[in-house]
Amino acid sequence: MIPLTLAEVAELTGGRVEGAPSGTVTGTVTLDSRAVAPGDLFVAVAGERADGSDFLGAAAASGAVAALAARPHPALPCVVVDDPVVALGRLAAGVHGRLAGAGLRTLAITGSSGKTSTKDLLGQVLATAGHTVSPPGSYNNDIGLPLTVLSADEHTRFLVLEMGSRGPGHIARLCGVARPQVGVVLNVGSAHLGEFGSPEGIAQAKGELVEALPADGTAVLNSDDPRVLGMASRTGARVLRTGRGAEADVRAVDVSLDDAARARFTLVAAGERHPVALRVVGEHQVANALSAAGAALAAGMAAADAAAALSTAQSRSRWRMEVDRRADGVTVVNDAYNANPESMRAALAALAGLPAERRIAVLGGMAELGPEAAAEHERLGRAAVAAGVDLVVAVGADAVGIAEGASVAGRRAGEESVHVPDRSAALAWLSEALRPGDVVLVKASRSYGLELLAADLLGGAAQ
Repeated sequence: MIPLTLAEVAELTGGRVEGAPSGTVTGTVTLDSRAVAPGDLFVAVAGERADGSDFLGAAAASGAVAALAARPHPALPCVVVDDPVVALGRLAAGVHGRLAGAGLRTLAITGSSGKTSTKDLLGQVLATAGHTVSPPGSYNNDIGLPLTVLSADEHTRFLVLEMGSRGPGHIARLCGVARPQVGVVLNVGSAHLGEFGSPEGIAQAKGELVEALPADGTAVLNSDDPRVLGMASRTGARVLRTGRGAEADVRAVDVSLDDAARARFTLVAAGERHPVALRVVGEHQVANALSAAGAALAAGMAAADAAAALSTAQSRSRWRMEVDRRADGVTVVNDAYNANPESMRAALAALAGLPAERRIAVLGGMAELGPEAAAEHERLGRAAVAAGVDLVVAVGADAVGIAEGASVAGRRAGEESVHVPDRSAALAWLSEALRPGDVVLVKASRSYGLELLAADLLGGAAQ
């Protein structure tokens, strides 16, 4: 972060300084008192499990210059505000305004699935052209996005942001914190369908990103998704289309998969053709790579440089198509960060592309699907069989429809289509069933915790 005096922090957040007013924040901004280092600003947020105000003394002991808090504390200076989360956003907006005025290029990504993977690819591509801030993980909400912005400084050339949406107006609010010059929309799927009510509602919310772009900005739209392409009419910015169709400005041709299910293709863009060999798993990553390439071109990179950088980019965030092989020859694919019908099918397609004696899908529930949840889980079980999965293990009460769908599609109930109540039961069943040469995909919405099952299966034996 750029250095800020406490007076500047107070001015940007609308707060007041309580305690010694002469300090300067020279470190980072953090919400975790355990991570505080000398020079940092601690933000005391009240969460579901703990109130940051209870840790102001600990932050002071670790060297925090000050805290952004709802109430003062004798241990350290505080910028007192009504709501620390709102104030965090205001602080980030003020810092972003200063950096943007000095030439920072901001690129934002949204979509129902693939946001973090695309953000990771784009961050690595842009890093070959200049100092880039693009943190690992899904820092895509009212806390994570401001923290990302505040990790940039005067040396940062490119800032890559991920924007999630849990309701109308959310992305517009995030764009108010950091207005991007380049906006990328990946897809409109079923994630959070229970909250938005319809795909059209999701599209309306995702399109807030392109509406926020300046006239001299660029909207990078996936032309393979009609709802995304339809957002072109909602922006005054230049539109750059990505996809596999001939109408795309940035497209992939000659797509193939290697024996590790990693895609190779020819990138066609700016009148040029360049080979790309991805190092991330799954054909669905082609669409993510095209969006990253389109954004990089919009930021001024040459097509050849973007293609070369894509061919060296790796997965940076945890629990997204992590492939590990145990000493006994069992391969575990941990894609359990989150799930919706579209990302589930993409993961099943990636599983189908991996060489295996048997392909096993360990699938948990998909959250926030609304009234269609039961039908979507049943359809997923059928889709698993259609993708060539040999064994389907459905975990948890919400996933029972997956096992039922697989049984209807031809997998023997209790043997090839199994429903177990929880993670421990899944581990016990799999411990007896797995044999060398098996490839096991583990995937569910994050709230079901199946990333822990994947870790249990590896048991420290990953090579």
